[in-house]
Amino acid sequence: MNEYPSKVLQEAVEAISSLPGVGSRTALRLALHLLRQPAENVHHFATAIDDLATKVHYCKECNMIADEDICGICSDNRRDHGIICVVESVRDVMSIEATGQYHGVYHVLGGIISPINGIGPGDLSIDRLVERLQKAEVPTEVILALSGDVEGETTSFYLYRKISGLAARISTLARGLGFGDDLEYADALTLGRSIVNRQIFKPQ
Repeated sequence: MNEYPSKVLQEAVEAISSLPGVGSRTALRLALHLLRQPAENVHHFATAIDDLATKVHYCKECNMIADEDICGICSDNRRDHGIICVVESVRDVMSIEATGQYHGVYHVLGGIISPINGIGPGDLSIDRLVERLQKAEVPTEVILALSGDVEGETTSFYLYRKISGLAARISTLARGLGFGDDLEYADALTLGRSIVNRQIFKPQ
């Protein structure tokens, strides 16, 4: 006898267990939970997941996820567009926004340089950042808000070399964050202070 009484259930478990951090037992428990829900709830859940693949855009300006071609942050005239905070991921933008201490705009790289994982500069939105700075009409500060581990520092140094003649100022987060810390896991108070007390970037 198959491990699962239903092929449909098996496929659902396999799909759910493909999510990071979700094992087969947890996936089975979630699938059985969905089976007990009203059909309209399950359809709503499935539609919301499907919409992630079909309706989410990436901002043409900063590479942040959005419902339109330009995200709400880039289109907000109240933000300081003379300050661009460069981050690794969308989660980092969400973490910084949660501090309430930053009022500029962002640039999402989509990762960091990691030769061991096969990620080079060409895999990131670095060229788009260079283009943004070349087109900037006002002097621009660029905050390199990347993790403090070796890969993050390598990426920051690479970015510094690419944009050093294009930005009026290049800064980095104050190291209230420990070496190797990810912005995603920093508490809002520590991250907020790191932004407010940012320092001039000094390549090693």
